[in-house]
Amino acid sequence: MILPIVAYGDTVLKKKATDINKDYPELGRLIDNMFETMHNAKGVGLAAPQVGVSVRLFVIDASLYAEDEDAEENEAKKALKDFKKIFINARMINEEGEKWKFNEGCLSIPTIREDVERRPGITLRYLDENFTEHEEKFDGVKARIIQHEYDHIEGVLFTDRINPLRKQLLKGKLRDVSRGLVEVSYKMKFPIKK
Repeated sequence: MILPIVAYGDTVLKKKATDINKDYPELGRLIDNMFETMHNAKGVGLAAPQVGVSVRLFVIDASLYAEDEDAEENEAKKALKDFKKIFINARMINEEGEKWKFNEGCLSIPTIREDVERRPGITLRYLDENFTEHEEKFDGVKARIIQHEYDHIEGVLFTDRINPLRKQLLKGKLRDVSRGLVEVSYKMKFPIKK
């Protein structure tokens, strides 16, 4: 089932999400719905707070991104094409390397894209859909996608990571998003009525 994506301005997006356990009600259905919602919106990642559920869960499927990626080598594209994962109760263990800028967007903040600086390598501890624990290193675009979604479960948006002056210049556009004064091709829930 396609769920409405919560728009910028909703308090759920600024709240630190809570851990879940194996007994979380209908977790499998929530995960399936999140993948369906993300694919419908043509996204590469989606965190539970973005569908109004404040739990530490996010899903990633970079196959769409791989089609658009200008990677020099087919191996880089293949790595993204096959990058589909579920992350439960994730914790960032380490971030390393020199920060690099990359243009990011967000399904909760449609029509706005900005350069965000992040480190190129991360180590993440998380549970998969079977509640098996993993500690894994990711780099490049994979790390970037994970960092963006991880921020969502920490109550951080990519607009919180841009230059304060640039954010001030976006204030009107962000207000329009929160009011639903934006054209999107997917279902959204806006915190402020038009």
